[in-house]
Amino acid sequence: MKVLKFGGTSVANAQNIKLVLDIVQKQAHQEQLIVVVSALSKVTDLLQLASQKAASNDESYKEIVAEIEKKHLDTLKDFIPVGAQSGLLSHVKRIINHLETLLDGCFLLGELSPRTADTILSFGELLSSYIIAEALKQKLPTAGYKDSRELIKTNNNFGKAAVNFDQTNQLIVAYFASIDSPVVVMPGFIASTTDGINTTLGRGGSDYTAAILAGALEVAELEIWTDVNGMFTANPRIVKQAQPIATISYQEAMELSHFGAKVLYPPTIQPVLRKNIPILIKNTFEPEAEGTFISNNAVANGNPVKGISHIDNISLITLEGPGMIGVLGSSKRLFETLSQANVNVIFITQASSEHSICIGILNSDANVAEEAINKAFEIEIAQNKVAPCIVEKDLCIIALVGENMKNHQGLSGKMFSTLGKNNVNIRAIAQGASERNISAVINERDVKKALNTLHERFFEENTKQLNLFVMGVGNVGEKFIDQIKQQKKFLKENLKINLRVIALANSRKMLFDEEGIDLKSWQASLDQGQKADQQGFIQQVKELNLRNSIFVDITANESVSQTYAQYLRESVAVVTCNKIACSSAFDNYKNLKSLSRRYNAPFLFETNVGAGLPIIDTVKNLVASGDKVNKIQAVLSGSLNFIFNNFDANNSFHDVVKEAGVQGFTEPDPKIDLSGIDVARKILILIRESGYKMEIEDIENESFLPAECMATTNNEEFFKSLTQYASHFEGILAEANAKDSRLKFVAQFEDGKASVGLQFIPKDHPFYNLEGKDNIVLFYTDRYVDQPLLIKGAGAGAAVTASGIFADVIRIGNV
Repeated sequence: MKVLKFGGTSVANAQNIKLVLDIVQKQAHQEQLIVVVSALSKVTDLLQLASQKAASNDESYKEIVAEIEKKHLDTLKDFIPVGAQSGLLSHVKRIINHLETLLDGCFLLGELSPRTADTILSFGELLSSYIIAEALKQKLPTAGYKDSRELIKTNNNFGKAAVNFDQTNQLIVAYFASIDSPVVVMPGFIASTTDGINTTLGRGGSDYTAAILAGALEVAELEIWTDVNGMFTANPRIVKQAQPIATISYQEAMELSHFGAKVLYPPTIQPVLRKNIPILIKNTFEPEAEGTFISNNAVANGNPVKGISHIDNISLITLEGPGMIGVLGSSKRLFETLSQANVNVIFITQASSEHSICIGILNSDANVAEEAINKAFEIEIAQNKVAPCIVEKDLCIIALVGENMKNHQGLSGKMFSTLGKNNVNIRAIAQGASERNISAVINERDVKKALNTLHERFFEENTKQLNLFVMGVGNVGEKFIDQIKQQKKFLKENLKINLRVIALANSRKMLFDEEGIDLKSWQASLDQGQKADQQGFIQQVKELNLRNSIFVDITANESVSQTYAQYLRESVAVVTCNKIACSSAFDNYKNLKSLSRRYNAPFLFETNVGAGLPIIDTVKNLVASGDKVNKIQAVLSGSLNFIFNNFDANNSFHDVVKEAGVQGFTEPDPKIDLSGIDVARKILILIRESGYKMEIEDIENESFLPAECMATTNNEEFFKSLTQYASHFEGILAEANAKDSRLKFVAQFEDGKASVGLQFIPKDHPFYNLEGKDNIVLFYTDRYVDQPLLIKGAGAGAAVTASGIFADVIRIGNV
C-alpha cells in the first residue's frame, strides 16, 4: 500500500487533474493506493476571504461564493458525461448551499468564531476530493471515497488541532481492513473532534493528513506530489541555479521545511519518521523526474551542506541590561511571556555574559511581543536594570542545513566570509549543538544576494558569477563587450567564472536586464533602452543588489569618476580606465582606496597607465614586497608616441593627429593627449602607487602646444589651429633632426619632483627606438639600481585597453 498526496497546484484545474488521474491510474495497477487531495488552487484563500467579508458585514462574500461554485461545477463538467451529471451537480450545489448558509450566519451575527472558521475552510477539500473521486470512478469504477473527518480525530484547538493518534490509528486501521478498493480518495487538511465537530490541521495540513494515514497503516512509501522536482538546494524562484536534492534525511528535510522550503509541511515528517516510512517528493507536471527521497538512509554526496533556506518577514527582539546578569529565571520569564501572548519564537541566541537575549519572531507578532515583554519587565525597566526591548523589523533568517556539517570544519567561516565579501550585514547568529543548522539574521533586502552568494559558494563547483554594470560603449567599450562574448564560454569552463552584463549605458541611453543582456544584439537593445540618468543608473544597481557586482567605467567623464565612492560603499567593485579619479585630489584618491578595503570591494585601474600593460600591478608588487621606487622615467602616451613617430617631412602634424584619432589612439578630445595633462595624470598615478603623496599641480607640465591652440574650445577650432601653427611644429621637428634625435613626450619622477614634456632623445637612449604606439617605463628602485626594471609594449588602442579592463574583471573573479 502507498499514500499519494496531491497539492493545490496539482489540482488547480481540469487540465492538471487529468495529470493526477493518469498518475493514480498508472500506479493503481501495481498496488493499493490512498489518494489525499488539497483544495483546488486558491480556493482556501477564497473561503478565508469570504468568511472575513461576511463577518465584517460586506455582502461581496456572495460574489466569492458564486466564484467558488462556478469553479467546482466547471471542473466537474469536464470529467463527468452529461448523462451522469445531474445527481453529482446537485450534490455539489448542496455543499455550496451549506457553505452559503454558514456565511449568511456570520454576516447576520457580524462575527467569525474559530470553530465556524474551521468548518468554512473545510469546504475546499470536501469539494475537491468529491469531484476527483467521481472523476476517478470514470477510469476505475471500483475507486472509493472516504471523508477524513470520520477517521482522524483531534482536540478542539480550532485552526491547528492536535491529533489523538491512539483513536485515529485504530479507526484508520479498522476502516482499511474492511475494504478492498484499489484506490480510496480522501480530503486532506480536515478532521473532527470525538463529538464530530469540524477541525483543521493547519495550513499545509493535507501533507499532514497523508502522513497520518501512512503512519497508521505503515505503508511502503508516502508520495507528496507538487509543482516542483522535489526539494531544492535553495528556492529556485530566487536562486536560478538551484538543483533538486536526490536524497535527504528526515532531520535535514525538517530543518529545510522549517526554514521555508514550501514543498513540505514541517509536521508531516513526524508520523512517518516514527515508523521509518520514506517520503518521495514528486512533480505532477514531470512525473518521470527523479524527485527527492527522504529517509533515514540519505546518501552522502560529498557536500556536507544539503540546502540553503530562509524565512521572510522576521523581527528581531533584543532584551538586555545589567539586571539580567546572574539573575535566575530571566529567560524563563521572557519565554513564558511570549507563550502567553501566543507568539511563536523562531530563532534564539543569548550572549554568554547573560547580558542580553535575542529572539526572532514573525513581523506580524512584533508589536504584541514588544508590549508583552515591556509589561512583564516593567519593574526592571523602571529601575534601569533592563532596557525596553529593542525591535528590528524587515529582517530574514537564512540557514545552511546538512546532517554531516558537524564533521566538517570551517563551514561557519565559509558562510560568514562569503556573506561579508558581498556586504551582507549579519544581525544575529545561531548554531545548534547538533551542528545540523547554521542560521543568521540579515536584512530582508539582502536575501536574494545572500542566497545566491551562498549557493554559488557551496553548490556550484566554485563557479563565480560576476555581474557587470558597464558605462561607456564607445570604441573601447565595444571591444570590451566583444571580448566578453568571445571568451564567456572559455571563462566558465576553465576559470569557473560566469560573466553576465546586467547593464549598459552611453550618454543617451541605459539598459538593464537582471538575467543578463544578450550580447549578440546589445546595440539594438540599448537603442531601445531608457533615457540615460547617472543617479538613476546607480539607484538601479543598488536596488538589484546582486552578488559580485562590478561597475565598469569605460569613459573619460569626470562626473562618472565622482560616483565611484557610491558604488564602493555598496560593496560594488569598480574597474576603470578613466584616469580622473586616481589623479584627482590626493584625499579623494586615498578615500577611494580606503572604501575599497572597508567594504571589501576591489578598486582596479590597471588601464589608467599603459592600457593593457601590467605597469600598475608591477608597482604594487614591488611596494608590497618591500622595495622602494626612487626614480621613474617613462613614455606613457601611446597616442603621442604614435604622433611623433609618424610626424615627418611628408606628414603634417595636423594630419598625423587626425590619423591618431581615426585609429582610436587619442581621447575624443585630442587636446587632452597633446596638452600633456593625460601623461601628467598617468605619472601621478604611478607616483601615488609607489607610496608618495603628490597633487597634479605639483607636476611641471612643459607644453609644446602654442597658447592659442590650448585656448580653443572645440575640436574643429583645435585642428584649424594646428594648421595655422604648422611652422611651429615643423620647427620642433627640424631641431630634433639637427640633433640627430627623436621626439618623445617623457614623464619623469625623481627626488620628490615630477615633470612631463617633449624631449629630444639621442640614439643611445632606451626610448629612441620606441616605435608605433608603444609605451615604456623604467623603474629605478632599491633593488633595481644600475639596470632599471623595464616594461614595454602597446600602450594605446581600443583592443589593448579593453583587454586590460577585461583582465581586471577576471582578477576580481579569481579573488
